[in-house]
Amino acid sequence: MTDKSRKLYETACTLIPGGVNSPVRACKNVAADPLFIAQGAGSHIVDLDGNEYIDFVLSWGPMILGHAHPAVTAAIHRAADLGTSYGAPCKAEVDLAQTITDSVPGLEMIRMVNSGTEATMSCVRLARAVTGRDKIIKCIGCYHGHADPFLAAAGSGVATNSLPDSPGVPYGVVSNTILVPYNDAEALEKTLRADADAIAAMIIEPVACNMGLVLPKDGYLKKVRELCTAYGVLLIFDEVITGFRLGMGGAQAFFAIDPDLSTFGKIIGGGLPVGAFGGKKEYMRQIAPEGPVYQAGTLSGNPLAMAAGQATLLELSRADYARLATRTENFAKELETILRKKNVPVHVPTIASMFSVFFTKEPVTDFDGAKSADQKLFTRFYHGMRDQGIYLAPSSYETGMLSFAHTESDLEKTLDAASRVPLWTKKAWPYGQWHRQASSLPSASERA
Repeated sequence: MTDKSRKLYETACTLIPGGVNSPVRACKNVAADPLFIAQGAGSHIVDLDGNEYIDFVLSWGPMILGHAHPAVTAAIHRAADLGTSYGAPCKAEVDLAQTITDSVPGLEMIRMVNSGTEATMSCVRLARAVTGRDKIIKCIGCYHGHADPFLAAAGSGVATNSLPDSPGVPYGVVSNTILVPYNDAEALEKTLRADADAIAAMIIEPVACNMGLVLPKDGYLKKVRELCTAYGVLLIFDEVITGFRLGMGGAQAFFAIDPDLSTFGKIIGGGLPVGAFGGKKEYMRQIAPEGPVYQAGTLSGNPLAMAAGQATLLELSRADYARLATRTENFAKELETILRKKNVPVHVPTIASMFSVFFTKEPVTDFDGAKSADQKLFTRFYHGMRDQGIYLAPSSYETGMLSFAHTESDLEKTLDAASRVPLWTKKAWPYGQWHRQASSLPSASERA
């Protein structure tokens, strides 16, 4: 039963637009009411009604160590005891900056901000300033936050005259955003050849994680780097999701690509609000107060977020990323096999600790392919899994995540639940509520 979540959602809708503070949480895409979460530990979360779920959302990526990791929560407690915000420099922000720049090969300097959107927005401003150009390129279907320049949409192919994708975004803002298909180096080259003198930067998710999980084709990122270099366009890697999830060096180390600028978030805050952007010193030294490009933030370098991020990265520096990637790949393969036995078209791509479920006949390589997925099948799958205590992202455009806290038992139970979902029928799924009631999860000290 989820009566407490439902009643609280009704109240929330009178106080908060849509009852949520980020749209996808409302679960509208899967015709469901959202669950309100009371607590989390390791790979599990518990809703207000006491139902326990195996969590594959992980706060949309940050909780790679699992919820309430003892080392992270201890670091937050220590920091909070000294004060929650200073509005002045603190040692923790320098420590985290050192850890990140030491870990990511393409970074020489970094600036802390408070969200991924702040990071990408600031990167674009910097790129425009140092090049003296106004236009940027982004890939159709890639998400770089909700700043105005990124909310542009277009039809198929290259679009040089973008239209706003949200009311309130002036045409004049997105008219400088050029869209190209992800995984299409030929379209990118054509765009650069036609307009390179006006283009400041290309911003790209090196692994697309916001149209579901879409992997770069072999050689695609290398070609993107070559083209940007050839035409004097800065390359920005948006690693808000991939940073420290593909490995300690992020996607740029994973694929051996050297971007000019990069953005980070999620994992580097250990679950607290955070973002960062960085890159080559020749560009970063243009940021105020060292240079003329203005960027500021009252809570930037917040001591709690810095402490949580530093504790998380220290744990990750000792973690076995390769083993987690192998476990994720085996899990995804088995999940795909189980779903295909239900006589539905499906692909479950995976990389590192991420996976997606696409109900498509062909593998997905771009946003058009992602849009072709059968949403009705995904909705049935989502409900069938949630009714059995498996917490998935409520959209086929989001990416599933594993953490170092997921156990073999978690994965076996998830695969067993998938085998029980009746995708072949339009009848209501005959589950009722199969959740285990969780009076409480073990505390951080107990798990330590």
